[in-house]
Amino acid sequence: MSLVWRDQLSVGNDVIDSDHRYLIEIINRVERSLGTQNQSELSAALDSLSQYSKVHFVREEKIARAAGYTQVPGLNKSHDTLLKQLDQVRREIEEMGQEWSSTAVEHFTNLLRSWLVDHVIKEDLLMKPVLQRYYPDFDGEIQR
Repeated sequence: MSLVWRDQLSVGNDVIDSDHRYLIEIINRVERSLGTQNQSELSAALDSLSQYSKVHFVREEKIARAAGYTQVPGLNKSHDTLLKQLDQVRREIEEMGQEWSSTAVEHFTNLLRSWLVDHVIKEDLLMKPVLQRYYPDFDGEIQR
């Protein structure tokens, strides 16, 4: 069953929420590739997840900093940890070779789901009160 965006995951910023929706789409592609054991699709989906996560984290930190969120250093540290975890997941998947058990598929699917959802719920939602002081499409650029 695929991850689904829920309004409870919204941080109140359209830019960040849009990124989170797209990350969910990518994680769903990874999950489908794991389920069908399609190595080339899996590799492409993991590449997308890694690359887009980096772009998203930079953008999210920029918006948080511009909005006056005081916990940006902790957010940055968390993002670094998440990227390391993602690299570890990728290495573990690659080490399994060409065939994956249903247990392994379930393990990695659950890991990636919690990787994103736990971060959004436990950390990103803490920004919501600060972000709600700005227009929903605030992108971190202060208008003069």
